[in-house]
Amino acid sequence: MADGASPANTAPALEMRDISKTFGSVRALRDVSMVAYAGEVHALMGENGAGKSTLMKILSGAYSPDHGGHVLVEGTPLPPGNPKEARARGVAVIYQELSLAPNLTVAENLFLGEEISRGWRVDRQETLRRTKVVLDRLGVDFAPDTIVSRLSLGERQLVEIARAMAGDSRIIVMDEPTTSLSNHEVSKLFDVIAGLKADGIAILYISHRMNEVYALADRCSVLRDGTYIGTLEHDEIDEARLLKMMVGRDISSFYAKDHSEPDPNRKVVLRVENMADRKHVHGCSFEVHEGEVLGIAGLVGSGRTELARLIYGADPSQTGKVFIGDTEVTPKSPREGLENGIVYLTEDRKILGLFLEMSIADNIGICVLDQDAGRGGVRDLGATLNRAKAAVKALDIRTPSATLKVGALSGGNQQKVLLGRLLELKPRVLLLDEPTRGVDVGAKSEIYRLIDGLARQGLAVVMISSELPEIVGMADRVLVMRDGQIVGTIARTRDRPITQEAIMAFATHSKSVAGQATDPQGDSNIQPTIEGPSA
Repeated sequence: MADGASPANTAPALEMRDISKTFGSVRALRDVSMVAYAGEVHALMGENGAGKSTLMKILSGAYSPDHGGHVLVEGTPLPPGNPKEARARGVAVIYQELSLAPNLTVAENLFLGEEISRGWRVDRQETLRRTKVVLDRLGVDFAPDTIVSRLSLGERQLVEIARAMAGDSRIIVMDEPTTSLSNHEVSKLFDVIAGLKADGIAILYISHRMNEVYALADRCSVLRDGTYIGTLEHDEIDEARLLKMMVGRDISSFYAKDHSEPDPNRKVVLRVENMADRKHVHGCSFEVHEGEVLGIAGLVGSGRTELARLIYGADPSQTGKVFIGDTEVTPKSPREGLENGIVYLTEDRKILGLFLEMSIADNIGICVLDQDAGRGGVRDLGATLNRAKAAVKALDIRTPSATLKVGALSGGNQQKVLLGRLLELKPRVLLLDEPTRGVDVGAKSEIYRLIDGLARQGLAVVMISSELPEIVGMADRVLVMRDGQIVGTIARTRDRPITQEAIMAFATHSKSVAGQATDPQGDSNIQPTIEGPSA
């Protein structure tokens, strides 16, 4: 199926017919039907809340469909609401949140709940032998008796896939499998997927990342608001068509930044001089102007996040100074960063950013509790709620109430809540680390508009992103990092736009650089030398 076409006269590996699912008064799925074939990668796309996860939970047996819906595996009906039977019939689901037991070995995880026994004892040697067969097939370099907690996130993802293969799965669902993987780990995963496909396994691939769908999918089905919109063959898949199917409208200006020529007299808001720590960042210097969106690009491990945390004061620096305007502020802690108008949006909103069991109102107001103090220093809950309502309206946070727990929101709305908290501090510098990670395409467009609006208000915005299209689409200027150093600057002009090729040339130490670029010292209109670090 290299050409992406459905195989003629071939029975589907999976059929889902007229699947509906209602939760109370909410209808999550409406008569959804789709087909997947053995040996194909079938992408499933849609905004958060479109119904993808609900559909896959029905496939796995975690949910039962409403009356009238049917799931057929290799032509035979699958009993509804029976996860054990679904597993026995070869259905495996690898969820975005990995479900491994970190204190157990790889082998123990592969056969957890389905232990290989000899009499009344677990047959450890046979378990290790079978595990090694699967790991060799995947081409991994860790042993069956490795404790899972010692593996990288990418290696744990491969353990999940190995578990699916150990169960002789014929249909494997992968839900956002590359969210936290490095480029090398993503490449390894793609090789594994190619091998699974060659073995005749049907792969349902859920992702918000367009480039992955282009690279992997033989076909792509789209859901919107719980309804099946359509399926595209490989040659029909393009960004404009997919976006329109997912959001129901053309997105002619997906990236909100208009990139008008900058005012040459605009003020420098943030200046960083010779910033370094002991391991990850080495002598980085740059400036950000009012109203500017400065992108920071680079491969995973290049030091982007570490640099932002040094500027904010979250990690100790070895050398370096931070200026707001002409005043040195060099934060020694996050509190000092906040007090000087520098805020940082973390790349991991669930672990390091939000309090998922607390309300939207509490999350938004938690950094400004002193401003909501009533008589005797007691918190004025009404003031906190009014503050949150104003943020919900301004940021278009989709929620029935500001008292709802943040954990109940979609990824995009969670990100808006975190952004709303930072904006309550009235910052001058906004450090955004992967601001659209795990966010669906519609919410991405809204976040881009928010960023553009904040820049128009005069904020200095620093945006770190692993997604080159959004760096190219949003940044007025791009710094490229490699091995903890700023190795080049790419400036946008009227005649020469920023390109992904130019960014990757710096990031990968290529000798060919496209677009208008500067050397690390900032001299414009020259062909850059890629060797020298920033001073």
